[in-house]
Amino acid sequence: MKKQEIIDLMRKKTYKPLTAEELVSIFDLDVDEIPGFLSLLREMEREGEVILTRKNKYGLPEKMGLVVGLLQGHPGGFAFVLPDRVGEPDVYVSAENLNGAMHNDKVVVRKHKPSIGRKPEGEVIRILKRANETIVGTFERSNNFGFVVPDDRRIKQDIYIPKKETMDAETGDKVVVSITTWPKPGRNPEGRIIEVLGKYNEPGVDVLSIVRKYQLPEEFPQKVLNEAKRVAFLPEEEYKKRRDLRHWKTVTIDGEDAKDLDDAVTISRKGRNYLLGVHIADVGYYVKENSELDKEAFNRGTSVYLVDRVIPMLPPQLSNDICSLNAGVDRLAMSVIMEVTPKGEVLDHEIIPSVINVDHRMTYTAVNKILEERDEELRARYRDFVPEFELMAELCKILRKKRLARGAIDFEFPESKVILDEQGKPLEIKKLERGIGEKLIEEFMILANETVAEYMYWLEAPFVYRVHEPPDPDDFQALNDFLHRLGYHIVGGEDSIHPRAFQAVINKVHGKPEERVVNTVMLRSMKHARYASTCLGHFGLASRYYCHFTSPIRRYPDLTIHRIIREYLDRGARLNKKRVEQLQELTAASADQSSIRERIAEEAERESVDMKKVEYMQRHLGQVFTGIISSVTPFGMFVELDNTVEGLVHVSTLTDDYYEYVEEQLAFVGQHTNNIYKIGDEVKVEVVKVNVAAREIDFELVQDF
Repeated sequence: MKKQEIIDLMRKKTYKPLTAEELVSIFDLDVDEIPGFLSLLREMEREGEVILTRKNKYGLPEKMGLVVGLLQGHPGGFAFVLPDRVGEPDVYVSAENLNGAMHNDKVVVRKHKPSIGRKPEGEVIRILKRANETIVGTFERSNNFGFVVPDDRRIKQDIYIPKKETMDAETGDKVVVSITTWPKPGRNPEGRIIEVLGKYNEPGVDVLSIVRKYQLPEEFPQKVLNEAKRVAFLPEEEYKKRRDLRHWKTVTIDGEDAKDLDDAVTISRKGRNYLLGVHIADVGYYVKENSELDKEAFNRGTSVYLVDRVIPMLPPQLSNDICSLNAGVDRLAMSVIMEVTPKGEVLDHEIIPSVINVDHRMTYTAVNKILEERDEELRARYRDFVPEFELMAELCKILRKKRLARGAIDFEFPESKVILDEQGKPLEIKKLERGIGEKLIEEFMILANETVAEYMYWLEAPFVYRVHEPPDPDDFQALNDFLHRLGYHIVGGEDSIHPRAFQAVINKVHGKPEERVVNTVMLRSMKHARYASTCLGHFGLASRYYCHFTSPIRRYPDLTIHRIIREYLDRGARLNKKRVEQLQELTAASADQSSIRERIAEEAERESVDMKKVEYMQRHLGQVFTGIISSVTPFGMFVELDNTVEGLVHVSTLTDDYYEYVEEQLAFVGQHTNNIYKIGDEVKVEVVKVNVAAREIDFELVQDF
């Protein structure tokens, strides 16, 4: 008996909730099959795939007006439930309807009768899985007890700590607390301190707090490290099984501080066409399915790149050494060799296991200097490769033009990097520019990902795709309502939204004061890209077939599909039905786990950078900067500085007049002076307050006299 058989039965129009005994009868199960069936029902109940009613009858949540999903808290005290079912809208849950649920819990929500024109609202009726068994926060001591204020502002309740459970923590210490009693309506959670990290201002404690908050695994289990040590570099017999590409002129192009080099490229002419080789580290050869290395990689899902450290998916022996495509040494790869026409079409391709030997470890900076600045010294040093770099740039422009022409969305957001000293203190916020080096690698990787995804799709193989679905109709309408106020409109209806229409607006606002806010609001209106075992297309890239193939050192889906590709290359259509079913289960589990771990990694990475940006501005209290008004809200306006730091000018600090928020204009208008502050205006601001713990910066406008 499989889950899908039970779900298929319950989806029938004639189905009404039945007891376990009634289901056993309907499926006509033998006596020895009943225990396994009941166990499966209980598992499905725990996962929220079926609901057990008070009358002990089973049914599907969607047929009962219920929604199962992940609770996303908000600093304002309310929350949204992100449904497990694809395409179902988020459900708003007010603070009084949380019923003890906390941020990131998996819950069941009963939907209320919706108001006309409003999004669904509901009430938590069941908590399926608790997410916050440990919480990081700041300890505050009282005479007979203590309490912890969570760092995550989406967890609104302080945690009560009995005096005997404080581990002698002092007021102001960063601590990790284990929850012993979950919250109930009107009652805070209780816990005990299990680790004192140190004072919040001690070197390294801030980032360590983020590591603990997101429960990122710092150390690898010993059995995983032992297995990594036993991995052999290159067995001699493996050379004979692979295409030998060591004579091809090959380079890696990455950032200066990259250590896990998992992609390399080659290029040459083939008549009027281009022969592009994208070579990806063959991690799947070393990390076997169900090995200790594989299980740990699955649990981690992805490498995490915090502001001051990397928490890798694989042990450094593999990620930085054996699997990394380091220059001057033989390495195993999975190569995608594509013949590309001058119009950017892939005329032919091969996907093959290979052996490569990288000639040069190039950086984006060096390639940009060679191609854009025509740096004589670098062009002389790499003179044997300059023709290849120029050919890469030529093909990059063709591929980029083709991708944008089909409607791919190309947001241009300024990026920055925080430079730290040896103590972890921020020295500089460096604005990053994307040159031809970054762009050509991006285009080549996209092309390889599309080529692989389409090939495996038509093989009808179990696979993990990278999917990005069109915006929800309600979000799309809200976006258009916002754009109307600025004089823009995205063409399309609920069933006919095309990414090309988004790109048309991006082109219109390019170079205008409102460019940043329009791009930001458009991005927020879209769904989050995720992994799936079905091919749903990629809206943002305007691509029908897409996957992540190019980074198996740091992403688990890439590793999963490498092994599947290799299996199909070795055995083709000869995979038996049982193995296909195993792979289908594996790809579904890989997609779900990797999507969850990716979101956790993104949050941790963003928080670590934002924290250091705020800390950097603490040293600039009282200083004046020029910035752009990036958004306007009823309580104030946000101003973004050139270094990408953003702070709030509260409306109460605008003292030269009484200012009214005019929603239609997204502006503040002075009642007497008619002064207008609107999105895109350049203003001078003074840094008046910095709260590192809350990640908040307050500005005040500086008037020129």
